Amino acid sequence: MNRLLKDILYKVAIESITGSTDIAINKLEFDSRKLEANDLFVAIRGTVSNGHDFISKAIALGATAIVCDTLPANIENGVTYVQVKDTNKALAFLAANYFGDPSKDLKLIGITGTNGKTTIASLLFQLFQKAGFKVGLISTVKIVVDQVEYKATHTTPDSITINHYLAEMKDAGVEYCFMEVSSHGIHQKRTEALHFVGGIFTNLSHDHLDYHPTFAEYRDVKKSFFDNLPATAFSITNIDDKNGAVMLQNTVSKKCTYALKSYANYRAQILENQLSGLLLKINENEVWVKLIGTFNAYNLLAIYATAVELGMDSLEALRLLSDLESVSGRFQFIVSKDNITAIVDYAHTPDALDNVLKTINDIRTNNEQLITVVGCGGNRDKTKRPIMGDIAADKSDKAIFTSDNPRNEDPDVIINEMEQGVAPHNYKKLLTITDRKQAIKTACQLAQSNDIILIAGKGHETYQEVNGVRHDFDDMKTVIEILEQLGK
Repeated sequence: MNRLLKDILYKVAIESITGSTDIAINKLEFDSRKLEANDLFVAIRGTVSNGHDFISKAIALGATAIVCDTLPANIENGVTYVQVKDTNKALAFLAANYFGDPSKDLKLIGITGTNGKTTIASLLFQLFQKAGFKVGLISTVKIVVDQVEYKATHTTPDSITINHYLAEMKDAGVEYCFMEVSSHGIHQKRTEALHFVGGIFTNLSHDHLDYHPTFAEYRDVKKSFFDNLPATAFSITNIDDKNGAVMLQNTVSKKCTYALKSYANYRAQILENQLSGLLLKINENEVWVKLIGTFNAYNLLAIYATAVELGMDSLEALRLLSDLESVSGRFQFIVSKDNITAIVDYAHTPDALDNVLKTINDIRTNNEQLITVVGCGGNRDKTKRPIMGDIAADKSDKAIFTSDNPRNEDPDVIINEMEQGVAPHNYKKLLTITDRKQAIKTACQLAQSNDIILIAGKGHETYQEVNGVRHDFDDMKTVIEILEQLGK
């Protein structure tokens, strides 16, 4: 798909141009390894490498146009150089222009916050699909264009990938798209040129402080998403979260709130909380849903509010809400023949782990054991490790610390850092088993009839990443196989 360079530079903040913009561009790339003849190369300053170091290589591979923030010392004949202030921001507009600005032809909703993004995006997709619409999804778990699924690699993909799939959605007649918006994605301007009709804020807690230098910056990056929404859009915020009101401070969009504890436009009350579901009173109507836990009451309330703000009849929204199924790896559970309940959840932040354990403890009778298997990811925010260790040991009858995705770190070092947070009176509850499969097997061996096993941290992931290599590993498959092998 060829586009003229001058056409795809629309709205890009240009500082200087060297060469002609009246040239045909084959495709956009920011990864020099993927370049072909007549491509445009955008030099991005990443956390690992700097695209400006690969400009010569890009030209050698056939790039005829370069977008950069600093011009190279050697300017080559026949190559057009476009100097911009911010190449991340430029890439967002270039990608939107190249693919025909597809987001303006969809009703695009962005969901941001620490926890709940995947559940809300996925369940909104499910709800609107059940309502008979063609729907798109861009999430941590997968990308879906109407009925066609693709694998996701990032919570919020790069600008080229986003616009590529949005263009596919437009061509497929998709009307609504629900998209997770991460702090990384906002900070790196990946969502900059998109037209959102609405934004949802879930909550804010300890996460990504390996990337953001302070919690305040993490919060303000999330806030900037709402700051940039147009007056024609709506913002829906969790007003029970202490940062919920902050998100709406400077937005010109329509402001909407949801809450379980505070006065809000959309309010819910939990009437019953069981392993089989929740009975909620939303505004003035009661509804039974298949999801459980206080955190899911918040998620469902955000979903209901979004559906109503998008024009759906409120009773129809409640009817569809009652039919929603839980998302893969989000409080997903099975009950074995010995009545052992095994729960797999993606909880990988202190707040998420605390929420899941609180939910289980609220439902259980205390005549059974709660055994938690948990680890922390490598090459990520280290400060949350002792906090998660403390939560797991304190809120379980037995905690088994194990390897998560150690990436390039020593899993035993990570486990040791988790142990540092455990209070002395909880030491007797603690086991450390580095091998994740063995840790799950031990939990299954310890479990008796009616006991509960929580396997936290990886959820929907079907791999374990060790020293940069991904090995097949699925928590749910593993626990089912082991319980069957043990005859439980």
